[in-house]
Amino acid sequence: METHEYPNGSITVIWQPHKCIHSAVCVKMLPKVYHPKDRPWIKAENASPEELKNQIDQCPSGALSYKFNTQ
Repeated sequence: METHEYPNGSITVIWQPHKCIHSAVCVKMLPKVYHPKDRPWIKAENASPEELKNQIDQCPSGALSYKFNTQ
Protein backbone atom coordinates (compact mmCIF):
# COMPACT_ATOMS: atom_id res chain seq x y z
CA MET A 1 0.00 0.00 0.00
CA GLU A 2 1.11 3.52 -0.79
CA THR A 3 2.42 5.75 1.99
CA HIS A 4 3.91 9.23 2.00
CA GLU A 5 6.34 10.56 4.60
CA TYR A 6 6.82 14.18 5.63
CA PRO A 7 9.76 14.75 8.02
CA ASN A 8 9.98 17.53 10.58
CA GLY A 9 13.11 17.28 12.70
CA SER A 10 12.52 14.65 15.37
CA ILE A 11 9.20 13.39 13.93
CA THR A 12 7.98 12.19 10.53
CA VAL A 13 4.31 12.37 9.55
CA ILE A 14 3.15 9.28 7.66
CA TRP A 15 0.04 9.45 5.44
CA GLN A 16 -1.68 6.37 4.07
CA PRO A 17 -4.13 7.70 1.44
CA HIS A 18 -6.06 4.43 1.12
CA LYS A 19 -7.16 4.76 4.78
CA CYS A 20 -8.18 8.43 4.59
CA ILE A 21 -11.91 9.09 5.08
CA HIS A 22 -11.53 12.86 4.49
CA SER A 23 -12.98 13.84 7.85
CA ALA A 24 -10.81 17.00 7.75
CA VAL A 25 -9.90 16.74 11.45
CA CYS A 26 -6.29 17.38 10.44
CA VAL A 27 -7.13 20.52 8.48
CA LYS A 28 -9.34 21.89 11.27
CA MET A 29 -6.75 21.25 13.99
CA LEU A 30 -3.62 22.39 12.11
CA PRO A 31 -4.60 24.49 9.09
CA LYS A 32 -1.03 25.80 8.81
CA VAL A 33 0.19 22.23 8.12
CA TYR A 34 -2.54 20.61 5.99
CA HIS A 35 -3.38 22.13 2.59
CA PRO A 36 -5.43 19.56 0.61
CA LYS A 37 -5.19 21.48 -2.68
CA ASP A 38 -1.39 21.84 -2.57
CA ARG A 39 1.32 19.32 -3.48
CA PRO A 40 2.83 18.29 -1.18
CA TRP A 41 -0.32 18.83 0.87
CA ILE A 42 1.36 18.26 4.25
CA LYS A 43 3.85 20.91 5.36
CA ALA A 44 5.13 19.29 8.56
CA GLU A 45 7.68 22.06 9.08
CA ASN A 46 4.82 24.46 9.92
CA ALA A 47 4.19 22.91 13.36
CA SER A 48 6.20 21.59 16.26
CA PRO A 49 6.67 17.84 16.67
CA GLU A 50 4.43 18.01 19.76
CA GLU A 51 1.64 19.80 17.83
CA LEU A 52 1.87 17.21 15.06
CA LYS A 53 1.77 14.29 17.49
CA ASN A 54 -1.27 15.72 19.32
CA GLN A 55 -3.15 16.27 16.06
CA ILE A 56 -2.25 12.91 14.52
CA ASP A 57 -3.50 11.13 17.65
CA GLN A 58 -6.95 12.57 16.79
CA CYS A 59 -7.09 11.17 13.22
CA PRO A 60 -10.28 9.04 13.16
CA SER A 61 -9.26 6.76 10.28
CA GLY A 62 -5.65 6.08 11.22
CA ALA A 63 -4.54 7.43 7.84
CA LEU A 64 -2.10 9.73 9.63
CA SER A 65 0.56 8.32 11.90
CA TYR A 66 4.06 9.31 12.93
CA LYS A 67 7.42 7.93 13.81
CA PHE A 68 10.20 9.48 15.80
CA ASN A 69 13.43 10.01 13.91
CA THR A 70 16.59 8.74 15.49
CA GLN A 71 19.76 10.70 15.01
